Amino acid sequence: MNLDELVDRLDLKIHTGGRDLARTIGGGYASDLLSDVIAHGRKDDLWVTLQIHPNIVAVAVLKELAAILLVNGREPSAETVERAEKERVPILGSPLSAFECAGRLYGLGIKGH
Repeated sequence: MNLDELVDRLDLKIHTGGRDLARTIGGGYASDLLSDVIAHGRKDDLWVTLQIHPNIVAVAVLKELAAILLVNGREPSAETVERAEKERVPILGSPLSAFECAGRLYGLGIKGH
């Protein structure tokens, strides 16, 4: 499944990266600890988090993640949006909790590790 399909299926908000949504999602990872994502996130993962500060973009770039999915209706800071646009990192959003997002992602065939 690619990011564009996911946005449609889960009615996600596109905060950044609208032009970069053709990327295929390889798996998923849910964590709010940056060090945990650095240690365990994999290339092409969709990262589910409630963190909104600019450092999430740096982690996404470092790990070559497909996108960041913000939960609980969280909005990225202006600096985060600016950095994500510069680095071409898609940031998506959902009003749902991390638990519910993870369940729906799993139901769509996006597996974690």
